[in-house]
Amino acid sequence: MRTILITGPGGSGRTTVAAATALRAAGAGTRTLVLSGDRTDALGAALGTPTGSDPRSAAPGLTAWRPDPAARFRDDLTAFQDRATGVLDLLGAARLDPEEVTPLPGAEELSLLRALRDAALAERHDLLVVDLPPAPRALDLLALPEELRRYLRRLLPPERQAARALRPVLGRLAGVPMPAEWLYETAARWDVELAAVEAVVRDRATTVRLVAEPGPAGTDAVHTTALGLALHGLRTDALVANRVLPETGPETWPTGLLAQQRKALADWRQSYDVRPVAHLGRDPRGADDLAALAVPGVDAAPDPVEWPVTDRIAEDGVLVWHLPLPGAIRDDLDLVRRGDELVVTAGPFRRIVPLPSALRRCTVAGAALRDGALRIRFAPDPQLWPRER
Repeated sequence: MRTILITGPGGSGRTTVAAATALRAAGAGTRTLVLSGDRTDALGAALGTPTGSDPRSAAPGLTAWRPDPAARFRDDLTAFQDRATGVLDLLGAARLDPEEVTPLPGAEELSLLRALRDAALAERHDLLVVDLPPAPRALDLLALPEELRRYLRRLLPPERQAARALRPVLGRLAGVPMPAEWLYETAARWDVELAAVEAVVRDRATTVRLVAEPGPAGTDAVHTTALGLALHGLRTDALVANRVLPETGPETWPTGLLAQQRKALADWRQSYDVRPVAHLGRDPRGADDLAALAVPGVDAAPDPVEWPVTDRIAEDGVLVWHLPLPGAIRDDLDLVRRGDELVVTAGPFRRIVPLPSALRRCTVAGAALRDGALRIRFAPDPQLWPRER
């Protein structure tokens, strides 16, 4: 299934573009689902038909869905209380009734990720269009599955589950109760769910489509967002320049605004596949207005983002890890080696990535940023590297 994740700076019209993209695909005969995590029904306003917690038809071949994070959060908390009854009774804690539960911060993001996973696994549609939150919240959302899985592996390593039979004995020896079986089972279930979400986000057929209004603010937001996407290995298939004013039009349009848009578009075309969408002179509402927007169609997904390791031991005595980071600035980059992981900071973003197996037996010998790619040199550690006979 092809998946298009749509985001952009706040106020850029990303929800309208998502609705128009889904409507165009459905009109071409593609079974399409458009998904939104907004609390307010901005998606329904754009489509001209209300959306809600249950998927519903918005047009021939088009289904719209806006999952309810509160309901999912209540279900999860109820299930957790049922499984942790013994611990809660031991602590003398009072259970919460579903009616008094309100979603905590982050519940909307988790609900949207689960809906994304469920829609992909259902295989009822050929195209999934996801109206993500504004950037950079969207970047935090897309990075969440990988980060949570890393936390689970550190806090509850799967290897410890092999000692289940010894846990009561270890508990008596240590004098403190060991983690209960349900805790490991819950962690394993969460890991499976997060892995399914991560698989959808990083699938070869999944891309991110940026939406921005050409101008100084839009240019800064696009540059920052593109860097964050590159750091997380996510592909951008197009940059939708929204609300572009025509060269000739009403005299009331400020000439300064036209000049700003021209400059931004010229800059963007040097680095991105720019798809201009004209300003209608009003806020698009309903199928007719959405059809008038010349949003890009659903093209084939570009090639995956690769972080290759080049063997230059014979020439320079090092292995070189190539990390494509277009738009990165040398002064805003930072690298820290932590065991078998590398902490990479680029601008306001940070990612902790496991080292490829060959590089784990090496020491960092230096790094350089050139032509939009960070090249990290690793020298083989004589004590760990296999010796030639």
